Amino acid sequence: MTLPNFITIGRLFLVPVIVWLLYQSLYPAAFFVFVLAGISDAVDGFLAKQFDLASELGAYLDPIADKALLVTIYVVLGIFEHLPSWIVIIVVSRDVAIVGAVILSWLMDRPVKMEPNMVSKANTVMQILLVIALLAALAFSSVNATMVLVGASITAALTLASLAVYLRDWLQHMANGGSITPSADSADGGEKQ
Repeated sequence: MTLPNFITIGRLFLVPVIVWLLYQSLYPAAFFVFVLAGISDAVDGFLAKQFDLASELGAYLDPIADKALLVTIYVVLGIFEHLPSWIVIIVVSRDVAIVGAVILSWLMDRPVKMEPNMVSKANTVMQILLVIALLAALAFSSVNATMVLVGASITAALTLASLAVYLRDWLQHMANGGSITPSADSADGGEKQ
């Protein structure tokens, strides 16, 4: 266990905290805890890279923590009708499809090494920005329906584009016996620790 791994595990523990804060309509606190989670993601990546603290465990933990945080937040915001249900379905379905593809590649003895591309990085950034903007609006002002619709539409487009790129690469990987490395969606590649 390295310090970056402890930070990543701490980020996992923030997920139920944010859910509880949203359930209690404590939006300012939810906003700040979400921002703290984002900062922790940057810090653990910096420590892992700068101080050579990368580990195999961290390579798995980091993307799990990132996805657990984002998917959970999208689902909760959808349940409370702060986000349209269609964007929640798109975001969650994409991640389920990717996890399914990875599991299938393992079962077929053609494991996939995840590498980020520009579309998946842009997708992750936009998903985070939409949540930050929405939580900030809930906490400090009022939610602008047009802003939510525009942000959700851009996020949906990037989410679907990143899924298309991932599936194209994954299909090539599987067809070629594992010679193509599909792209991941973590903004830092999911291998930083």
